[in-house]
Amino acid sequence: MTEKFRSTTITEGDSRSPNRSMLRAIGYRDEDFAKPFIGLANGHSTLNPCNAGLQPLADAADRAIRDAGGMPQMFGTITVTDGISMGTEGMKYSLVSREVIADSIETAVQSQFMDGVLAIGGCDKNMPGAMIGLCRMNLPAIFVYGGTIKPGHHKGQDLQIVSVFEAVGALNAGKMSREDFDCIERCALPGTGACGGMYTANTMSSAFEALGMSLPYSSTMANEDAEKVASAEESARVLVAAVKKGLKTRDIVTRKSIENAVAVIMAVGGSTNAVLHYLAIAHAADVQWTIDDFERVRKRVPVICDLKPSGKYLATDLHRAGGIPQVLKILLEAGLIHGDCMTITGRTLAEELKDVPATPRADQDVIFPIDKALYAQGHLAILKGNLSPEGSVAKITGLKNPVITGPARVFDDEQSALAAIMAGQIKAGDVMVLRYLGPKGGPGMPEMLAPTSAIIGAGLGESVGLVTDGRFSGGTWGMVVGHVAPEAAAGGPIALVREGDTITIDAHRLVLQLNVDDAELARRMAAWKQPAPRYTRGVLAKFYKLASSASRGAVLDDF
Repeated sequence: MTEKFRSTTITEGDSRSPNRSMLRAIGYRDEDFAKPFIGLANGHSTLNPCNAGLQPLADAADRAIRDAGGMPQMFGTITVTDGISMGTEGMKYSLVSREVIADSIETAVQSQFMDGVLAIGGCDKNMPGAMIGLCRMNLPAIFVYGGTIKPGHHKGQDLQIVSVFEAVGALNAGKMSREDFDCIERCALPGTGACGGMYTANTMSSAFEALGMSLPYSSTMANEDAEKVASAEESARVLVAAVKKGLKTRDIVTRKSIENAVAVIMAVGGSTNAVLHYLAIAHAADVQWTIDDFERVRKRVPVICDLKPSGKYLATDLHRAGGIPQVLKILLEAGLIHGDCMTITGRTLAEELKDVPATPRADQDVIFPIDKALYAQGHLAILKGNLSPEGSVAKITGLKNPVITGPARVFDDEQSALAAIMAGQIKAGDVMVLRYLGPKGGPGMPEMLAPTSAIIGAGLGESVGLVTDGRFSGGTWGMVVGHVAPEAAAGGPIALVREGDTITIDAHRLVLQLNVDDAELARRMAAWKQPAPRYTRGVLAKFYKLASSASRGAVLDDF
């Protein structure tokens, strides 16, 4: 390993002395300057259970890096707690945090001449934010997932955060007692770790394992279990070895490995947010990947895991049943993923899966073989039509009939939509339209978990449609379509919908249609005026100015 600070043109003796002095002040010795410098991007915070358990993992990785012959340089990254900010103005900062995380990691690592990066994160945007930064820099890197939360329990039922959101709707609709509601609220989250279903955090961790950027089995471990600490230590050792071999992020993150990741997202029934995030990750890695590629993968990859939100089980159950390696081996045997993709261990995916059984164990019903798939095709459908010319994302599994045509109930903000649901003003057959909530319109493309959970809690999940240019939580299910592009704030057709217009959502035909003729839409477009930005200073104003369409990942550097 060559020594650092070689970019200067000043003579060697002069150029390195100030830099060495700075590092000597934090304990570096002469021999340490020839070791690889390993950035340790630590997402620990006490803002949420997802990130509150990360420090022991960071400390374990720090020790292991030193033992493996590297010099760890720990720095912090931020997080936004979606479960706390949901339904508030604070939720507008959630997607923004993805970019702040990516920028902070890039800034720290590039300014300090690090040779590799180990990123640790737990909440939804920690993962795509870190991966975007790692792909931009193209250094040896590994991602360590903070781990999932264990379930709470009430009356024999496993609980997680979405249980609380849905309980709000059930209580309001008179379908749940106050006593049960209070018990659910108190018992849903018993400790640290990210939300327990196949929501966004567990979706992204699973996909990163499939991508080759996290160690096998690491994506479904519980944060509080000892194996999570051991996995963090092994991740650190693997990274130091990758630095010495010169194995870089873009050697691993390729079009074929992204296809593997998306195949796993489909197989496990993952979050709609994965579409947005993998568009952004591909952009950062300079990989050609479009929204239509998700539909291509969906059509050939079945859903083989019975996981919440539309199924029965949690990530901890998936882990006990064989985890993501079992899912990958089933897909590999069926010819649905690329086994020749390189992983961070220096072995191919097929080599990593060599000893994994080809069929799932008979004593579990979380993972199914291909011939007994829950759904023959994936669950994240890309819908297009005159209401979403660039595409939109629908989660179509768990529904008896993912087709509806009904009158539009139009809302220009989330709060008024939620109030209408809670007041009983939304009826079976309605199609709610929540707009001006996209990347620019929010700004920040907030998630709509509060209204979608209220719909489920009111018993309307199968009979009310919801269309938005905003996002959904990974915990959302129902007749919902998000990421509508172009968004309303950019003059997309969703801005032209009027109360009472009929809208068709047809997941079978992959159609999202506003049933208004072209001439009338042209008249409405001529009269439409773009709203003034909601923010004119600060990070939300910058996001409004720079954000691309959701169909391109809502990235900020699509110049």
